[in-house]
Amino acid sequence: MQLNETQKLILSSFFLSLAIVLPFLTGSIEFLGASFLPMHLPIIICGYICGPKYGGLIGFISPLLRTVLFGMPPFYPIAIAMSLELATYGFVIGLLYQYSKKNILHIYLSLILAMIAGRIVLGVANVILLGLDGVIYSFSSFISAAFIVALPGIVFQLISIPLIILAIKKVDHR
Repeated sequence: MQLNETQKLILSSFFLSLAIVLPFLTGSIEFLGASFLPMHLPIIICGYICGPKYGGLIGFISPLLRTVLFGMPPFYPIAIAMSLELATYGFVIGLLYQYSKKNILHIYLSLILAMIAGRIVLGVANVILLGLDGVIYSFSSFISAAFIVALPGIVFQLISIPLIILAIKKVDHR
């Protein structure tokens, strides 16, 4: 899909809107929101479609904007850590996919590598941010938050995102 900068900006605005609105679908059930990862989906798709610059930017601003507009997630440390995590997802997936062969294998490879990179950034951010408050962010806390609690969202992303990207590619080739 070849998009000009105006098209990328418009689509990025749409993905930002989705990242702001989707958490309302899961927000009333706390565990579901933390498990389903509703902000991740539009950021990752933005990275695939609009590239690393827009994916990273939309990933970075969406948690912060949601905090300003609705007070959730709490700014410190959650929204800051999420901003870094989501920026990493959008940027890494956009960068990897931009230089890939755009087939199903590379869709999965870029998705998995971006998910790993984003979680590493989240862990480092939490160590630093929580450490500033004298709280120790242990490795078991990281594994629990980034992988165990998030497992339903990870599985959902691994199933849905490649299907969405393939569907977009199919429509684009018509």
